[in-house]
Amino acid sequence: MGGEHRKVENVLKSGQSVLVQVTKDPVGAKGARLTSHISLPGRYIVYSPGGHLSGISRKLPDNERHRLRNVLSGLISDNESVIVRTAAEGVAEDELVRDVNRLKAQWEVIEKKSKQGGSPQSLYSEPDLTLRIVRDLFTEDFGHLIVQGNGAQDDAFDAISAYVGHVAPHLSDRVERFEVEETGRDLFAKFRIDEQIAKALDRKVYLPSGGSLVIDRTEAMTVIDVNTGRFTGSAGNLEATVTSNNLEAAEEIVRQLRLRDLGGIIVIDFIDMVLPSNRDLLLRRLVECLGRDRTRHQVAEVTSLGLVQLTRKRIGTGLAEAFTEQCDHCHGAGYLRSDEPVESQAPPTVGSAGVETAVGGSDRFGPSAVGGLR
Repeated sequence: MGGEHRKVENVLKSGQSVLVQVTKDPVGAKGARLTSHISLPGRYIVYSPGGHLSGISRKLPDNERHRLRNVLSGLISDNESVIVRTAAEGVAEDELVRDVNRLKAQWEVIEKKSKQGGSPQSLYSEPDLTLRIVRDLFTEDFGHLIVQGNGAQDDAFDAISAYVGHVAPHLSDRVERFEVEETGRDLFAKFRIDEQIAKALDRKVYLPSGGSLVIDRTEAMTVIDVNTGRFTGSAGNLEATVTSNNLEAAEEIVRQLRLRDLGGIIVIDFIDMVLPSNRDLLLRRLVECLGRDRTRHQVAEVTSLGLVQLTRKRIGTGLAEAFTEQCDHCHGAGYLRSDEPVESQAPPTVGSAGVETAVGGSDRFGPSAVGGLR
């Protein structure tokens, strides 16, 4: 539709069933994002039955892109489309065919259920977190995938090893089972994952050289402050010390963005540098480190106040949302509110030696005293 007829009320009617997909989970005060363009992710491709997606990962070389395009041209009709993932590099044709056929079968089941009516209802959902991680991230770049499991019927190791054996059999020997030690230490304790999660939930992050980062989250954006702390440098030059601290902070900031899964607008207050060449070096280092981040992002130039602004796509639940819940007392403000002024925050008593002080004011506003001069 176009022109005056391009209105939602001309397309949809009250009570009509519409097939939609959740592309973004609700975060904070924002609800979920829906789309009618359905896409089903697989191990090597993302299948779109509506034909609105098309492309091949830019990380693949030209000759590999040409090979994959030729393989998939005979599998995909004109009203379908696919996005080829980076994991498809070097994959044999029969594995790609199996991936495409599996996703087509999934879509047929979804379409059949949708025609039965009874909305709203869930027609299809992604597999659990462990299988999604293996599907999206586990490639030849990883030496080992260590899984503890629980030995029960829903054992994670059995599920992951079966999935890898089906979609990527050449990686099956890299999946290892972790046996709980006699001391009782589990997988997270042995590899100190619990400590890393605890550090990633702290407001303050210490840099190896002695500097620190302070990360504060607000409704509109995340603000990161960079401090030198105990770091004094070795060059005896303030500009060199500040630049070195900022470069180290840039690498750690990118790591924290990925660990905490921070999204939205992010403003970084680096320590001011005088030389434009050092500011350019910092920006290049930040962009270089962000190149390893799979989440879509965009970096703006350094502002007149010395701030670096960047945006990172907010996909869903971050680390803080997964491991914390709002305090019943402060409701997320971080302060315990009192009906009366807090005595520890009352103004200090002022007086002068040898002069009697006159106490004024009410106890409601805390003790106060003013000294007079002869």
